[in-house]
Amino acid sequence: MAAAKKAVLGPLVGAVDQGTSSTRFLVFNSKTAELLSHHQVEIKQEFPREGWVEQDPKEILHSVYECIEKTCEKLGQLNIDISNIKAIGVSNQRETTVVWDKLTGEPLYNAVAAPVSPGPSDPVAVVPSGSSVPAAGTSSVWLDLRTQSTVESLSKRIPGNNNFVKSLTGGASGGVHCTDVTNASRTMLFNIHSLEWDKELCEFFEIPMKILPNVRSSSEIYGLMKISHSLKAGALEGVPISGCLGDQSAALVGQMCFQDGQAKNTYGTGCFLLCNTGRKCVFSEHGLLTTVAYKLGRDKPVYYALEGSVAIAGAVIRWLRDNLGIIKTSEEIEKLAKEVGTSYGCYFVPAFSGLYAPYWEPSARGIICGLTQFTNKCHIAFAALEAVCFQTREILDAMNRDCGIPLSHLQVDGGMTNNKILMQLQADILYIPVVKPSMPETTALGAAMAAGAAEGVGVWSLEPEDLSAVTMERFEPQINAEESEIRYSTWKKAVMKSMGWVTTQSSESGDPSIFCSLPLGFFIVSSMVMLIGARYLSGMP
Repeated sequence: MAAAKKAVLGPLVGAVDQGTSSTRFLVFNSKTAELLSHHQVEIKQEFPREGWVEQDPKEILHSVYECIEKTCEKLGQLNIDISNIKAIGVSNQRETTVVWDKLTGEPLYNAVAAPVSPGPSDPVAVVPSGSSVPAAGTSSVWLDLRTQSTVESLSKRIPGNNNFVKSLTGGASGGVHCTDVTNASRTMLFNIHSLEWDKELCEFFEIPMKILPNVRSSSEIYGLMKISHSLKAGALEGVPISGCLGDQSAALVGQMCFQDGQAKNTYGTGCFLLCNTGRKCVFSEHGLLTTVAYKLGRDKPVYYALEGSVAIAGAVIRWLRDNLGIIKTSEEIEKLAKEVGTSYGCYFVPAFSGLYAPYWEPSARGIICGLTQFTNKCHIAFAALEAVCFQTREILDAMNRDCGIPLSHLQVDGGMTNNKILMQLQADILYIPVVKPSMPETTALGAAMAAGAAEGVGVWSLEPEDLSAVTMERFEPQINAEESEIRYSTWKKAVMKSMGWVTTQSSESGDPSIFCSLPLGFFIVSSMVMLIGARYLSGMP
């Protein structure tokens, strides 16, 4: 019997999407933006102390390894030739830090996620090619995505061989230690005007500059994929890694928000609302952050954005599942909420480790208020979905005040956008239309677009008409403006009641210093650095 004929498609582009709760590898058709196949692996989070979040670096690396292999297997089952994958991009969770030994490649501790703070926190690096070994220093900062072309180098330690990176890659000198401007801009060590590491800020934080990665654009060839012999997807060896964006910048690119004033909100573990401010930095007076949006090529200009972040979005659904057990799967939340269609006056503020934008209030803790004897798990489920929408409204209001021009609609993406009740609630609470693409994986799509458009690859055009496979679903407000405002004002009362729960004199863990040193202490230190570094960040004389 003759073998099945391989499907003929346009050039394909892969994307590693390494997030807080899961890792994915996705493959797109560069001519239509159609998602052809993907694989996802959930990763664990550890909470060793109140307000601390950690992850196992090796588990994350193995998840990248597995996702690439499984996706390539699925493509083979679809008779799609994986040798047609011409480039790979990377989108990663930002502000999560790993320090690892230069000689052995072994991480020295878990990946440490950023605590509640008034802005970007931890040093970040991406190692996109050849080897994970940095150019200098005995250890180096390593982003919570160790990947792409380094799938081999840290996926498995060779017994009895401490210098296993060298044995696998041929030596420490062959590696590339670099990051892109979007990741670098999240560290509080990077001058977003000169696009260089800032010596004075590094000295203030006592971070040796020699362990920091080289900073490059978001779209260029960093290196070539190197695959373990045990990986069945051997055809990916030699494929350029040519796109790298922090996850929220990747979503901005994937939503084609290339014009000044265009904005998107990504619903994942948290919520992240970014508005493109063009080639100018806009500094917020309402609790938002100024960040680098993207730089799509070595010789291309840098674009900036205002960003507001919500700490707990999809994470509240996970909490209802794992901690309270009122649902068995995340998908059940929509069914519960649909049964009642209202929270019946119940408000849920999921400030589990403080509030992010626009409050930046580390003393807040989660509360559920407005309870009656009639309240049941369905009302709490509905209130949890409303909480995501109310938090987004607060960020959008701050962004409208900073930009001076209210948004006429909100573009959305992320896994939670599959929940139609959530999307309708969002339109009602914002009282503007919510526009959702048919393919919600715009974060991975943005990384793929950057990779495919890179000089030397050139298989992806960054023009709106080239996303022919992506259609839009529109959610219009279905309540009147007065009702929307009443619900929002009641939410803000609940938020006020969530504040001030944590003091330096008492804590649930019994350690009165925890909340002073983290996150409150970081809040104070970061505020000082904001002032000290003002002339670097704002361009003041």
